[in-house]
Amino acid sequence: MKFIINILLFLMLTLEKPETMEDEPVSFLALGDSYTIGEAVAEYERWPSQLVERLRKEEIPIEDPRIIATTGWTTDELIEGIEKTGVKRTYDLVTLLIGVNNQYRNYPVDQYEKEFEELLINSIRYAAGISENVFVISIPDYGFTRFAKEKGLDESKIASELDTYNSIARKITASKNASFIDITPGSKNAKLDQSLIAKDGLHPSAQMYTGWVDVMYNSIYDNLSTR
Repeated sequence: MKFIINILLFLMLTLEKPETMEDEPVSFLALGDSYTIGEAVAEYERWPSQLVERLRKEEIPIEDPRIIATTGWTTDELIEGIEKTGVKRTYDLVTLLIGVNNQYRNYPVDQYEKEFEELLINSIRYAAGISENVFVISIPDYGFTRFAKEKGLDESKIASELDTYNSIARKITASKNASFIDITPGSKNAKLDQSLIAKDGLHPSAQMYTGWVDVMYNSIYDNLSTR
């Protein structure tokens, strides 16, 4: 009898997950442009940093975000930037927010479509092939900002073109079984509330980034907490 009990205990121990695996923190890769790097706000005020801090408060162990993003990047520049930086590991969470500079520079829409799809395919690869762990964030509207007015840009034209870009991104994201998170409607609140715009008159303030995290939080939390 004692022999049988010892065998059962041995089997239970061998089947149990090692403690180091249970405590291994979530890894997070954020890809994008100025909206991801947090132009005009402090590092801790960027939305990826705010997201991490909120997840930690909910006892989700997560590493500091690795951010590959630069102000002004278009889709082709993000592709080039990733290649130069190198992604040599996989991540448990990958986010992608790109395209506003394609629209601003009047790049062909079909270029965005092609390069966005390439970026999304690579994002899924960086997520170890698990598309459910990839979250695409929509492009916010900037047409009503002080920057746009000073440049003489057409607010309605910007909104319409960004709707086209976001529609393309949403469609491609759905085709790859990744998640699309629409923060664009909330970004338009800055038209009436200037506290949502940073001092540079263009980029989101920390307060707006908090609103973005509010929109994306439940989807990302549910994804991480069920692993």
